[in-house]
Amino acid sequence: MTEEDYNARLEKLAQGYMSNSDLQKAMQEFNSRCPNISRLYSIGKSVLGVPLLAMEISDSPGNMDAEPSFKFVGNVHGNELVGRELLLLLANWLCDNYLKDSLATTIVDGVHLHILPSMNPDSYALRRRGNADHIDLNRDFPDQFFHMNDDMDLRQPETRAMLNWMEDIHFTASATLHGGALVASYPWDGTEDKRRDYFGCPDDKTFRFLASLYSRSHYKMSRSKEFPGGITNGAFWYPIYGGMQDWNYIHSGCFELTLEISDNKWPDASELPTIWDHNRMSLLNIVGSVIKTGIHGRVFSSDGKPLPALIAIQGINYTIAAGKKFGEYYRLLAPGEKYEVIASIPGYRSKRACVILGEGAGIVDFVLDSESSSTYKDGRVLEDSGCNSDSKAVDILPATQLEFCLLLFVMVGFVCFLMKRRARRNERQMSVPRRVAVV
Repeated sequence: MTEEDYNARLEKLAQGYMSNSDLQKAMQEFNSRCPNISRLYSIGKSVLGVPLLAMEISDSPGNMDAEPSFKFVGNVHGNELVGRELLLLLANWLCDNYLKDSLATTIVDGVHLHILPSMNPDSYALRRRGNADHIDLNRDFPDQFFHMNDDMDLRQPETRAMLNWMEDIHFTASATLHGGALVASYPWDGTEDKRRDYFGCPDDKTFRFLASLYSRSHYKMSRSKEFPGGITNGAFWYPIYGGMQDWNYIHSGCFELTLEISDNKWPDASELPTIWDHNRMSLLNIVGSVIKTGIHGRVFSSDGKPLPALIAIQGINYTIAAGKKFGEYYRLLAPGEKYEVIASIPGYRSKRACVILGEGAGIVDFVLDSESSSTYKDGRVLEDSGCNSDSKAVDILPATQLEFCLLLFVMVGFVCFLMKRRARRNERQMSVPRRVAVV
């Protein structure tokens, strides 16, 4: 096929897809239709000056609170189009089903979902992979092994916009939508010696769980004959360097997957409804994972001040930071395991919690005492003990059972308070609503 024939074929295929102006109009229409749960904003501009428009979907868009943030990014490569279309369909589905569908409501009420349908609008218009400067944007990020992208002044404007976006918003997790295969890929994307080999990151087990969550929810991804279970380690598939996925995890505390959502990079537009139907539950479940799995909570000082503590897991060489304003943390972890969680910050005594994580999320708050205090003031659960043989783990209960137990606990506590209020008049009463443990 000659270049002219190829370009003519792409132009014919493009007739069924949104142009850049169509996409911008569709995003504005979505925002106008759903103003109570959305906002539209720009994270920067492309080489040719096209705004990189993003949408936020939340019950409190634009407001900072203790909820986690998740981002979807589409059209990283200009010739991979499906993500643009699916992300608009996802936004409109959430708007249509908010307060009607339980998962839609959980996501809107519990997550700040940010959607960037097109990271590379210039190359979409040019019908090619790289941006207007012929740079592959998924090779333009600083790399952990090789230093070809260390000079930030030389980064492409689309790359700089992404880096600034990740600095502005503390994303818990994210996913980029690509095309050309049907698989969920996870870090690391490269190896130290550039060989094609399995090279897992410190959270390899958690990433395999997240990738499998997407794959199993997909209509046929998990049945792949090329990729067992429909998932792959990036470096084992084919090593890349300067990729966005590894940068997210290393520098932003953000767990990112690379999702190849269609075998064809540019399928006929008539196939889009089917591709959307095959990916819809996977997209929803991966967003919901930030609040429905792992461990989350808040960190306070003993006098009630939120602390931006570091949250570490014994045996996993990776830490995340709690939020500065609310002290909130969301730590994604694979279910069915025992974890020793450590909260620490200079000037305070660190504390540990031993958690047996079930299928649902574990909620554990930490109260840290100043190093100047002589004794621990709290620590009613576990007393700063880790997962040693003498400590008791906090067994995370399913949500409904947890709520029942908490209600029963509150009722019994209230009766005891009435009976002993005179004897305990001078004692401080502490209530911890909807928390599995406070350490």
